[in-house]
Amino acid sequence: MELQGIYVPLITPFDEDGSVATDALDGLARTVLDQGAAGLVALGTTGEPATLDEDERRTVTEVCARVCRERGVPLIVGAGSSDTLRSARQLAELTGVDAALVTVPSFTRPGEAGVLAHFEYLAAHSAVPLVIYHIPYRTGQALSAATLRSLLALPGVAGVKYAVGGIDESTVELLADGPAGVMGGDDAVLSPLLALGAAGGILASAHLATDRFVELVDAWHKGDAVRARELGHRLAALSGSAFAEPNPSVIKGVLHAQGRIPTAAVRLPLLPAGEASVGRALELLAAVA
Repeated sequence: MELQGIYVPLITPFDEDGSVATDALDGLARTVLDQGAAGLVALGTTGEPATLDEDERRTVTEVCARVCRERGVPLIVGAGSSDTLRSARQLAELTGVDAALVTVPSFTRPGEAGVLAHFEYLAAHSAVPLVIYHIPYRTGQALSAATLRSLLALPGVAGVKYAVGGIDESTVELLADGPAGVMGGDDAVLSPLLALGAAGGILASAHLATDRFVELVDAWHKGDAVRARELGHRLAALSGSAFAEPNPSVIKGVLHAQGRIPTAAVRLPLLPAGEASVGRALELLAAVA
């Protein structure tokens, strides 16, 4: 599986009665693909999987898988946990999806050697390729560029969602010779990551102005730095507004204001975004579009 372009980690929309709004989810999936997204992610953090029960998670995956099959694009599904053996059993049973997004073990902080051993075991037992989600400000586990390169070299690993909170010396080292499969995961710094050699991004804010994020990737890959810089700055501002409150509350507020989902509801412990945050995101979206 070759990862590049923009993947949208879909929200889970809810109806007035609190159930999963499957028609709205289907519509969102089709719209972002119509606008050029290379694929979808179901049950990523943006989809609030921790608050969905097993039947709801299955429903979300089935809706997204159906759309992806019809469109001939990949579906990545969030899976796994900090328990290596349990994660391996879950990954061994995955069907109907193209890859699994698996977070670096959180809270346990097993060290870099432990992280590498964890993913070696998972890759050997998974039914689908793995996309490793490296987000140390959530997991508490830092990884060096050398360890990330070792992870990318594992058979069965398709790529890394790279979300370290910015760009530092380790980022430059990782991307120095353009390794395949590095996908930006911090929306606001996608443009400089692409300039350094990232293949694309897995971005919650790409629910909004999907086609413009696709255009940004295309501009950097074609070497059109003038166009990419200008667009990148505007999209960074949009992404900043989308994360002004805990994700995905602002994005849901914007989508609801656009009439694309029936409610802006999120599940506790998240709270709905305030009107000011949603309004600011809508203003910046209009400027980008």
